[in-house]
Amino acid sequence: MADTLLRMLVWTTLGLPLVLLLRKPARNLFGAGPAFTLWLLPVMLPLAPLLPRAIAPAAVVALPALMVTPHTLAHAASTQVDWRMLVAGLWLAGAALGLLRLGWQYLQLLRGARHGSAGLLNVVRRAAPDIDVRCVRASATGPAVLWALPHSLLLLPEDFARLFDTEATRELVLRHELTHLRRGDTWWTLALEVASVLLWFHPLVWLARSRFRLDQELACDAASLRESPKCTIGYARALLDSIAVQPLPALIPWLAEPQLKERIAMISRIPPGTLRRRTGFLAIAVLLAGSLLLAGGRTPASAATHAPSSATPPAVDITFKSSNPPKYPAAAVKKREQGTVMLDVTVNAGGDVQQVAVDAKRSDASPELQQAAMAAVVNWKFNPGTKDGKPVGGVVRIPVDFSLGAPKDAAGGSCPAGFQYKQGKGKSYSCIHEQPKPSAVP
Repeated sequence: MADTLLRMLVWTTLGLPLVLLLRKPARNLFGAGPAFTLWLLPVMLPLAPLLPRAIAPAAVVALPALMVTPHTLAHAASTQVDWRMLVAGLWLAGAALGLLRLGWQYLQLLRGARHGSAGLLNVVRRAAPDIDVRCVRASATGPAVLWALPHSLLLLPEDFARLFDTEATRELVLRHELTHLRRGDTWWTLALEVASVLLWFHPLVWLARSRFRLDQELACDAASLRESPKCTIGYARALLDSIAVQPLPALIPWLAEPQLKERIAMISRIPPGTLRRRTGFLAIAVLLAGSLLLAGGRTPASAATHAPSSATPPAVDITFKSSNPPKYPAAAVKKREQGTVMLDVTVNAGGDVQQVAVDAKRSDASPELQQAAMAAVVNWKFNPGTKDGKPVGGVVRIPVDFSLGAPKDAAGGSCPAGFQYKQGKGKSYSCIHEQPKPSAVP
């Protein structure tokens, strides 16, 4: 699990600089709308490690049994676990503080939003007859849209008619805010805030926040002006006459001061035609799909257990991680439970565990012991085999024997028949079933 999270963080770190480099060229070439979809890249790339990787047709490979006793310890692992727990604790503390801050500011915004007066609602109805006035709220932070359930809110100042003193200007402002709502931009903004909280330690995330907000506004401006192409001058004047506000969590304001120059510059340009915009969406979709495949997602192949008999099994060897051996559950020790768990572990071409299943016919251990074996094996790393010079995966069969037997003494020890005692660090030991070189079981 920790390895997967680390790979996801690495892909996020690679995806953010790509967006920051490509956003302006994409905007100039295809328009603001297609350029904004580039922000899907740092969202999709971290999902690559979760996608299935190719499983080459192969027979099941059987490995020697692993003995687990209540006395099995992993001294070397304890240090690693402590470091992981320390890092996880620091991250959780930062994320918790960030969530508390986000929740507090959001509640303050909701408390400051009250139902609009009859005069404000009448002004809104005249400027935008098709608006749902149930989502209109009076707030000093408006004009803005705010995420909420069951529907997002449109925040407007009580003196909206005075700030925007012509019917045409009020119509442009309301159309812009309604475009935000139709595009689902409030959900994008909420995702940005949550990502910022979870990745509070990442400097690129904080660098990307303001760029994300700007690209979101440019895309909304472009969509609004496509509906009223003759209102370009009035739209620019409305921006110039507005009072910029500081964007708050989950809030999309009509205008934030750093955005003014870029938004006016975008409005003054000749917008790209429909063909160029659609070409841009297609090109960025190809880029996103290609990046996802390059990052590790592959189409699943046939399952190993359904492979043809002519398939050559890969030489899959497991690298036993001393940092995560199976642990004998205390409750099972108290109940004197013993038994064997036969695990079938599906490994992909990257050596990662795709699936762990218990062979019920070959297992006689209790469900509690089965869960303990699976919980450990799912975090192991495998060395994939090769076929035609390429890495392949397969299914590895691992017997895990839970025994309440203990060593006679710290020097020699004893194991059940057929097993050899292996002394580890400190007082730890393990009993390994000595067998010939693993062979493929068809």
